[in-house]
Amino acid sequence: MTIVFVHGVPETPSVWNAVRALIPGPTVALRLPGFGSARPDGMHGKEEYAAWLADELRAVGGPVDLVGHDWGAHLAMRVVSAHDVPVRSWVSDVAHGWHPEYRWHDAATLWQKSPEGEESLAGLREAAPGSGATFGEVLRSRGMSAELAQEVDGAHDEVMSAAILALYRSAWPNFHADWGREFEGPVRARGLVLAPTGDPMADPGQDRDVARKLGAEYEELDGLTHYWMLQDPERGAAVLRRFWDSLPG
Repeated sequence: MTIVFVHGVPETPSVWNAVRALIPGPTVALRLPGFGSARPDGMHGKEEYAAWLADELRAVGGPVDLVGHDWGAHLAMRVVSAHDVPVRSWVSDVAHGWHPEYRWHDAATLWQKSPEGEESLAGLREAAPGSGATFGEVLRSRGMSAELAQEVDGAHDEVMSAAILALYRSAWPNFHADWGREFEGPVRARGLVLAPTGDPMADPGQDRDVARKLGAEYEELDGLTHYWMLQDPERGAAVLRRFWDSLPG
């Protein structure tokens, strides 16, 4: 069984390195288009990114176990609820974004505006390393490691900024507005919603509600942050392995 990991914004596949090192068997960490790579024409927003992920999963062959973080988690949830893909199970850590009462955080609402979004991301790109104002350095407060922060800042160019703006602007006012309304519940593949309680931007209550609608299991990561896979990879890997061990076949 291949395990496929999907990163979020503004990350690279390296966000999963520590957890992947603790997972036996084959794993793949996909790179979202535009995040340290080219962004093909036609990648206008979340629908195109979800279709891209569905194609990538079909290419891997299946069934697969899918793990998504941040925007990668939103795309994973869309794929298993709306696309015909060979997925045995899925894991998401930001299910609250699909709750009808979810409201985007301040940075997201800024990026959803023009020209404010362009100006904000340009400022992050142009900030001097060590100033505390680069994209990676800002995310250190949410648990991003110094190593990943440096890699993110190296990859953050105008292509990545454009990809970020396209994703966030396609998801207003939240994921419930369209994706969440298009299914009545539970998805076919077994799911697990993770809720890191140390993330001030998360809402475990909303995570729990969405997990229930999706027919997924729910587990809180007490005290861990948005970057739980970096903060405590041993615990994160143990949670994932325990979930996969509970699956048939």
